Amino acid sequence: MRVLIVEDDFTSRKYLQTILSPYGACDIAVSGVEAVEAFATALNAQQPYDLVCLDIMLPEMDGQEALRRIRAMERERGVAPADEVPVVMTTALDDPRNVVEAYYKGGATSYVPKPIDRQLFVQMLKGLGVIR
Repeated sequence: MRVLIVEDDFTSRKYLQTILSPYGACDIAVSGVEAVEAFATALNAQQPYDLVCLDIMLPEMDGQEALRRIRAMERERGVAPADEVPVVMTTALDDPRNVVEAYYKGGATSYVPKPIDRQLFVQMLKGLGVIR
């Protein structure tokens, strides 16, 4: 499995990497711009990500815009909605509007509040069929 972790906070990034690295290779991006570049590079190399963990609040380009661009790239390449990469949005924000924006309008697969509960996060990924 290939995972893209997009997180600007070092501690959160390392924590996600600790949880996900037993399941596959983890690439890191610290901004929305880096996330979009990494996603495009993976698609162009025909080695797409199997999971993207994307923070909502990021420098340069927020997670909402990065998600819109990721979904646009998939549409441009003819990826069917059922075959889109699962994108799990993460945020410490206690703002329902951001969650609704990401989850319903942006095409996020799921949403996880910070601090991330390891057991619940792994169960959610199992429920999505991303890990076993």
